[in-house]
Amino acid sequence: MANNVDRPGFDEQSLQEQFEEVEHELLERWPETKMDPTLARVRALTELLGDPQQAYPVVHITGTNGKTSTARMIETLLRELNLRTGRFTSPHLESMNERITLDGAPIPLRRFVEVYEDIRPYVDIVDASQEFPMSFFEVITGMAFAAFADAPVDAAVLEVGLGGTWDCTNVADGQVAVITPIDVDHANILGDTPAKIASEKAGIIKEDAVVVMAQQPLEAAEVILRRASEVHATVAREGIEYGVVERRPALGGQQITIKGLAGEYTEVYLPLYGEHMAHNAATALAAVEAFLGAGRAGTPLDPDVVREAFAKVTSPGRLEVVRRGPTVILDATHNPAGARATAQALADDFSFDHLVGVIGVMRDKDVAGILEALEPVLSEVVITQNTTERAMPAAVLAELASEIFGAERVHEASRLDDAIDLAMGLAEEAIPAGTSAGAGVIVTGSVVTAGQARTLLVRDRAERVEDRHTFEDVQFEDTEKEDFDDRDLEFRERRGGDRDGGLSDAGFDSEDEYGGDDR
Repeated sequence: MANNVDRPGFDEQSLQEQFEEVEHELLERWPETKMDPTLARVRALTELLGDPQQAYPVVHITGTNGKTSTARMIETLLRELNLRTGRFTSPHLESMNERITLDGAPIPLRRFVEVYEDIRPYVDIVDASQEFPMSFFEVITGMAFAAFADAPVDAAVLEVGLGGTWDCTNVADGQVAVITPIDVDHANILGDTPAKIASEKAGIIKEDAVVVMAQQPLEAAEVILRRASEVHATVAREGIEYGVVERRPALGGQQITIKGLAGEYTEVYLPLYGEHMAHNAATALAAVEAFLGAGRAGTPLDPDVVREAFAKVTSPGRLEVVRRGPTVILDATHNPAGARATAQALADDFSFDHLVGVIGVMRDKDVAGILEALEPVLSEVVITQNTTERAMPAAVLAELASEIFGAERVHEASRLDDAIDLAMGLAEEAIPAGTSAGAGVIVTGSVVTAGQARTLLVRDRAERVEDRHTFEDVQFEDTEKEDFDDRDLEFRERRGGDRDGGLSDAGFDSEDEYGGDDR
């Protein structure tokens, strides 16, 4: 690819074309859904780049649910404390550059292209020297490390992909290791018990680090504490050293009181819904205290700074209200534990008399577990599918949903836009006009489903990368976003040959590539 980013007269259309070409080149690589448990390739790249991940202190985050939201909170609080931040998270909802953020904003498309061009010669060297070429995630991780060093940042917040020990972000050494709640998910990859999963995730705990550990199943906590002892790490435990003291619903979110490592912070407004988000906030606050040494020094953070920071937190696609009349919520729930948290939040923080779920899931997930968790809070469901190959066909999902909800509560629309329109109509019809009763729609079941719905429904250019107004106009990326903890672990050779990139009837490339998680 010719590097024309800086040529005179370079226009935005040409920039978009170059960005899309970089995306294509990255996605031609070994995808995130196919993993090889080694750090050799990414370590070889970082060494050639001069180990940029050592140029700044790191907060490293793993867990089953809550990683991205917690990362966003940590970043926002650090920025409010006048630190320049870099944040690397996965997946993205709409555009690949969302994964690498500087000072709270995705790096511009121009910078994304520049960073790729800067490191590509070194990637080529690694490709030629290793048994297998570098994967998509290995390359984009290297891009994040390089972008943060070049900025430069005062602190980097890194979210792992799969597990911890063998995740390529683990070539960085976090002075704070954050472990969000662990639950059984992807048993074929990480193990079928919390203890086995915790053993993999605890691999991010490094010598003399501080571990901020959210509430865990006992067997998972024991594994984490054992690892921390082995490497002389200090542990801050939710419910003991820190935690949520109080929470109550508030307009647009909730009001919380947090016990931190060095003090109590009252009247903190968090513009996010759900008890799980309050716990994420407590973990984020403790992580920042640990990062700044507040816990050890016994000096709390400025309470006003804490309040200002949390009031600015956003977490797109996580119980995100994107429309009113009827209310439409987007949520990236994709496993039973996340679905239970979503269901509890809907019951606690909303007052719907009739709530319609638009559900599209990945076929390799615990689909029955997701549906069973959501069933008590949904009046009826519209079953659909997103545009990736890994999506469960709507007809298959509808059959399973009928067994759990009852056939009379299940509708089917294979296209996501049709499903949303149908759900909005059902919600409006269920509530008599002129009444104060509440009707709503929640689009959920997958990060991909939530992201594609956001592309359809959020049209503000300040909130979206592009402003496309119809389903036919939207060109979703030819990838799948379901967290590394949502990916199949397959030890196989990289696929050869050209991708056929066949388009669905709706006009979308349905190639299955990568994943993501959040709660």
